[in-house]
Amino acid sequence: MATIISLNGNTPIIPESCFLAPSATIVGEVSMNEECSIWFNAVIRGDVNSIEIGKRVNVQDNVVIHCTYKKFSTVIGDNVSIGHNAIVHGCDIHDNVLVGMGSIIMDGCIVESNSIVAAGAVVTAGTQIPSGYIYGGIPAKKIKKISPDLSKNEVQRIAENYILYSSWYNDKLTEENGKNK
Repeated sequence: MATIISLNGNTPIIPESCFLAPSATIVGEVSMNEECSIWFNAVIRGDVNSIEIGKRVNVQDNVVIHCTYKKFSTVIGDNVSIGHNAIVHGCDIHDNVLVGMGSIIMDGCIVESNSIVAAGAVVTAGTQIPSGYIYGGIPAKKIKKISPDLSKNEVQRIAENYILYSSWYNDKLTEENGKNK
């Protein structure tokens, strides 16, 4: 069963259609929308500011989502995939974005829709990633424009696949435990 902690009068809002892995942790002022999946050992910690998560967002294994006290909340749009071991901290990520494995997105960053943050990238504080581009490296820089094919075949495919994967786990956990939360 996932760890869900109310803190300072804030209880996470998690729709029934979301999948929470048994080792996921969600704390405080966190609000997520339909069909999200929060995977093994992911931590979403809304203890010092708010975290808003859109529809069909997958937060993969070992991801940390946090914010900055009285300064930066975290807002994540719809159809966002956040890859294994990524850190998303006090930033805005718009719709249809792929955040690559092991990447770090820091305070005050804005990642516009239909963009990719490459695996291992470090997006330094205050960076704005324009719509339709791949950013990568340390510090992250513009690599190239995303083709419509890449956007549809990778960004959308991954988001859709995670809805499928979560259904496998929901079925299995329901069979074993009667529920997953």
